[in-house]
Amino acid sequence: MEKIMKFDIHIHTDMSGGREIPRFDGEKLATPEELRVMYKKLGIDRGVLLPEFAPEAVFAFQTSEQAYDTAQKYPDLFVWFCNLDPRMAGNSPKTDFSYFLEHYKNLGAKGVGELFPNIPADCELMDNFFYHCAECDMPVTIHLAPDDEKYGHYGLQDSLGLPRLERMLKKHPKLKILGHSMMFWSGISGDVTRENMNGYPSGKVTPGGPLVRLMREYEFLYGDMSAGSGGNAIMRDTEFGCKFIEEFQDKLFFGTDICSPKNDMRLSFWLDDVAEKGLISETAYRKVCRLNALKLLGIEEDI
Repeated sequence: MEKIMKFDIHIHTDMSGGREIPRFDGEKLATPEELRVMYKKLGIDRGVLLPEFAPEAVFAFQTSEQAYDTAQKYPDLFVWFCNLDPRMAGNSPKTDFSYFLEHYKNLGAKGVGELFPNIPADCELMDNFFYHCAECDMPVTIHLAPDDEKYGHYGLQDSLGLPRLERMLKKHPKLKILGHSMMFWSGISGDVTRENMNGYPSGKVTPGGPLVRLMREYEFLYGDMSAGSGGNAIMRDTEFGCKFIEEFQDKLFFGTDICSPKNDMRLSFWLDDVAEKGLISETAYRKVCRLNALKLLGIEEDI
């Protein structure tokens, strides 16, 4: 089986030209040229650039305009998403976000995200924001977090079983959501608890996971397999992970979420390995690694 060049659905980079402030641990985002080297080792040629915008999650704000400029400078390396905050332009559930979304869409933005303001996923602000994303046909990459603690988290708030996310999926059936984060992916297993739902559960996956049900019931709920959260969920139980990929081969997207030049991303090699061993079909492998992203983003390349 021939390996396919992968398309990264989730990447961040330093858009400041080297002026980015380090995080408290001393790490910084990889520069585009550092990413180019990492991508070559990982068998990736392009990625979706996600500007970091919410104050709960960032050390340095990145704008949609910066993402546009970076993608223009490195068109062989990035396509880009715009990013907005549902509290901007009036902090109102009546804000016309289509005004912003159509502007960025006309500039070439392929979607919205990574969305991680620490507010309830089904509050009036998010309800309005999701409505406009659906109306403008802009897929949204979301980061979910627990709603039972006041401090220490970033991401849209939800609780065990992802009921807030489900309310939005039910209310906005055209909304295309790319789910991401520890909390989102821990729901792959039926034994997830409040104590481990925002971590990296290990071991065999138990049937009955709430995420599996949601993926089956909602057409436009997709899985962003990036970072330790998505990678851990898929790789923790190879037998289950391969069956999950086969069942949802049209709804899963390879990604990295590289946040430092030191990040070690194993999912790329794991996918190559299970495909080579015949544990997943070549069709599923090609869709998850590349073709699903091209289809979702409307990139007519090698579909």
